[in-house]
Amino acid sequence: MPLVKNPILPGFNPDPSILRVGKDYYIATSTFEWYPGVQIHHSTDLANWTLLTRPLTRKSQLDMRGDPDSCGVWAPCLTHDGDKFWLVYTDVKRKDGSFKDAHNYIVWADKMDGGEWSDPVYVNSSGFDPSLFHDPDSGKKYFVNMLWDHRRRPLLFAGIAVQEWNAKTRKLVGERKNVYRGTDLQLAEAPHVYKRNGWYYMLIAEGGTGYEHACTFARSKDIWGPYETHPDKYIVTSKDHPRAALQRAGHGDIVETEDGRTYLVHLTGRPTTQARRCVLGRETAIQECYWGEDDWLYVKNGPVPSVWVDLPGKRDESKYWGEKRYTFEDGLHKDLQWLRTPETERIFNVKDGKLTLMGREAIGSWFEQALVARRQEHFSYDAETVMDFSPTDERQFAGLTAYYCRYNFFYLAVTAHSDGQRELLIMSSEASWPIGNLNTPYVPYVQIPNEGKVKLALTIRGNQLQFYYAVLGCGGDEELKKMGPVFDASIVSDECGGHQQHGSFTGAFVGVAASDLNGLAAEAKFDYLLYKPVKNEQDAYVRDNE
Repeated sequence: MPLVKNPILPGFNPDPSILRVGKDYYIATSTFEWYPGVQIHHSTDLANWTLLTRPLTRKSQLDMRGDPDSCGVWAPCLTHDGDKFWLVYTDVKRKDGSFKDAHNYIVWADKMDGGEWSDPVYVNSSGFDPSLFHDPDSGKKYFVNMLWDHRRRPLLFAGIAVQEWNAKTRKLVGERKNVYRGTDLQLAEAPHVYKRNGWYYMLIAEGGTGYEHACTFARSKDIWGPYETHPDKYIVTSKDHPRAALQRAGHGDIVETEDGRTYLVHLTGRPTTQARRCVLGRETAIQECYWGEDDWLYVKNGPVPSVWVDLPGKRDESKYWGEKRYTFEDGLHKDLQWLRTPETERIFNVKDGKLTLMGREAIGSWFEQALVARRQEHFSYDAETVMDFSPTDERQFAGLTAYYCRYNFFYLAVTAHSDGQRELLIMSSEASWPIGNLNTPYVPYVQIPNEGKVKLALTIRGNQLQFYYAVLGCGGDEELKKMGPVFDASIVSDECGGHQQHGSFTGAFVGVAASDLNGLAAEAKFDYLLYKPVKNEQDAYVRDNE
């Protein structure tokens, strides 16, 4: 079979949950504060994946206004019980400090593509990373999640809880039991349960989602335990191999092919620069596994994850490297997302071939900001847009941004001075947690005519970001000109996203934004958004592919 290079889902696609139904494979990944919630990719060969749907699309299912950065939808679990698709997810309202306000829900659908997902059923809030296990023998369903103990008595991550869930009454029943506390690596989370040869197997993540991350495996003859830990403890991890190409390996799930081969998908990161920054966020990789004669699962050539893996299919790289020009004749392309709100009519509309953003709160707002963007999936790329915007003062601004979160973005904006004269201004917030101030002194502004569309562009080559602009339709030079210095693009990364170390969980985006701090909802109209991947020989992961 052909060798395929990891990751299989590049860019911000963490916490994978994998499922096979017949010939079709599905992977669900976390979306955090980005709307709609949960990404589900589809494949028939494990090598080529297409974004199929984001099922949490309406207010009754998900409203994240007020959710801080890197909160929102955590660690979905996608399963099928022979009748329906089931999706379990957490909406995290608070993550920093001693408490976690994490609310767990279940939705379901009869079919994946084109099917409508139900309104959510609330389950509990005792922890996060829930999963739903359908026992093939008893027919019972069990809700499984990590437990959070704010007292740290003895552990903050207190263990993995199991409780029966009744699908008819849609309620938890019986006793909740803490069945497995993990190993000395601690931070037990992300449980998935499987049944094979009379054993209940439990796969969890430990070590946190940074460079100590690992997948731990355990088993029991009874769903309620006791669970014994795998003789190797960790079936995949990079924690003791800092030079491995795939770092942060953990948070996994297991799938079997039709012909009986076993694979494990897991979270990974590909750090760049001496500071080990994961600009593309946490991605999804896959490993080939085998069952030993001792009825334990092992990762082939593990536990360090392999870059190249035997898969049933051969990947078509042309799609990954293809230019994407997003136009707006037929609505918003599925690659594009926005932040937190289900009430899109207040922040954007698509009509007459234009994307119109209605300026709301400032960039970085946790409530209502008008920002539409796509994931950065390449270490080097070009982006470009053309915008029509007539601000009246300095509180109205719109433009092109490389964005991670409130504390971490670069933004080339068209705005105006208090006298109404239009100008270009670069605003940047570079690892500014916890204050969230813009960097000063500002890059010198550039006055531009009050009439005419403006072309805005940026280039990223590894860790170097450069902005460009051109004023169109005024009879002058319409060639792109550099704006500002070369910025450190590696700032837009997990490691600089704010919060405590390894406390930021998304990834870099590029897109368009608009704000009106006067509260007048000034409109900015965009003709298109261009995203053009670049094969840069300075990018190690590109160079290693040749």
